[in-house]
Amino acid sequence: MREYTVADPGGGPYAITTGPDGALWFTLVHSGRIGRLVPGEEPTGHRLDPACGPTIIATGPDGALWFTEYRAHRIGRITTGGTVSEFPLPTPDCGPFGIAAGPDGALWFTQTAADRIGRITTEGRVSEFPLPVTGAFPSAITAGADGGMWFTLNQANAIGRIGMDGTITVHPLPTEAAAPVGIAAGRDGALWFVEIAAGQIGRMTTDGRVTEFPLPDRAARPHAITPGPDGEQWFTEWGGNRVGSITVDGVIRVHDLPTPRSEPHGIALGPDGALWAALEPGALARITRS
Repeated sequence: MREYTVADPGGGPYAITTGPDGALWFTLVHSGRIGRLVPGEEPTGHRLDPACGPTIIATGPDGALWFTEYRAHRIGRITTGGTVSEFPLPTPDCGPFGIAAGPDGALWFTQTAADRIGRITTEGRVSEFPLPVTGAFPSAITAGADGGMWFTLNQANAIGRIGMDGTITVHPLPTEAAAPVGIAAGRDGALWFVEIAAGQIGRMTTDGRVTEFPLPDRAARPHAITPGPDGEQWFTEWGGNRVGSITVDGVIRVHDLPTPRSEPHGIALGPDGALWAALEPGALARITRS
């Protein structure tokens, strides 16, 4: 592992993704910035409203990066050249968090405080879909292999699916109070997610069958998950100061980060074939398997 400083201490690198320009793009949730890093070069940044709270970031179908502004209740868009657009949401104080491109050419996002899933076109038109449960705190979202969008319901202890027609299905989890957060579509066609309160990794098939894999440290508080280059899923342990990997059949390996109290959040496969994790004190960690 190697760490690269990309912000002042407390800047808060939170989520990270690989952009269409071959660079890493990441949010700085505490300082209100979007960062960009080409591996081997110096990082650059783009300032937003300092209080907007940029959270999750994803590549859109239009070749721009799209992100949620959790505290400003907006969806943001930034081109690879650094031009920023922002779109207010119809529901006040909705707390957008997760965002991902859908198979329909739009972006889909979660509204943590409004119990809704949102959809925004690349022109900025917004639709909202109420969940069938209240107080659910929908969090991360990803496109599944079945043409739907899958999302975690952190406080409802469930995984949800929304079809392109707006139909929502909710799948309860076996473990009570597991509090799922991160979710990603695996190369095996299933959905993989982390249970931050239970210290487990979950796998759900598109017909709703769940398998759960306990971590060696049940207090590790896993936060985010992403497919790796090797067919495994890679995840961050926010409370354990580690990153880990899990195979399709549940073999788990964990790796300590070099700096204590790094508080790893987002993780993504980089343009260089390595895994990159966002560390809240102001760095990105590059992880390669020896």
